[in-house]
Amino acid sequence: MKNILITGASSGIGESISNLLSKENDVFLTGRRKKAEINYYSCDLIDGFAIEELVKKAKEYFNSDIDVLINCAGQYIYKPVEKMTIDEVSYLTDLNFKAPYILSSYLIPSMKKKKWGRIINIGSISGVVGEANASLYSGLKAGLGGFTKALALECAQYNITVNQINPGWVKTPLTDVLSEEEKREIIDVTPQKRFVEPIEVAKLCEYLITDDAKSITGQNINICAGLSIGC
Repeated sequence: MKNILITGASSGIGESISNLLSKENDVFLTGRRKKAEINYYSCDLIDGFAIEELVKKAKEYFNSDIDVLINCAGQYIYKPVEKMTIDEVSYLTDLNFKAPYILSSYLIPSMKKKKWGRIINIGSISGVVGEANASLYSGLKAGLGGFTKALALECAQYNITVNQINPGWVKTPLTDVLSEEEKREIIDVTPQKRFVEPIEVAKLCEYLITDDAKSITGQNINICAGLSIGC
């Protein structure tokens, strides 16, 4: 049984990951929604103090150190570059890149000490192929992929693996609100002609935290129904 901290766990991909991994592990969850659960802490990850409190509360819950960090929290804004506000730039940067970086920096010392750890960053296929009108989001997810590789090198000798999963269009409450026409347009450009299911991402996380996956590190793994290879 591992102690796992999962951000962005209140809905969508994060919720699916937490539901699966909680079956055989102890999980501590965070998200922006309020939930009255002992293993859940509601916080805004753009706040550095909140991140520090999150780590403190997770360790108090486990009464131990954290073995696995899954950075799933993120936000997406669809706008041309010239219409993004300074506040939006700061918000997306803090949530999509700065928060995973800071969380990793807090947890790495104890992982190095016991010579075991797993960090999984949830990126996006937009950071792999680029997406018009989402240039900041694409750039941040690409940057997160670079951070993933560098941190993997930094931690390799300590039996800590760091990997990134890049989902394509995933069937979540966010995609459920799309019009039927919008859904058809997405399916038309996706080689497998379908949305990725959240459980597919969750099961990949489940494998990556095992010792069987100890040789997989510094990798950006696309799980996108073929979207990254063309249409």
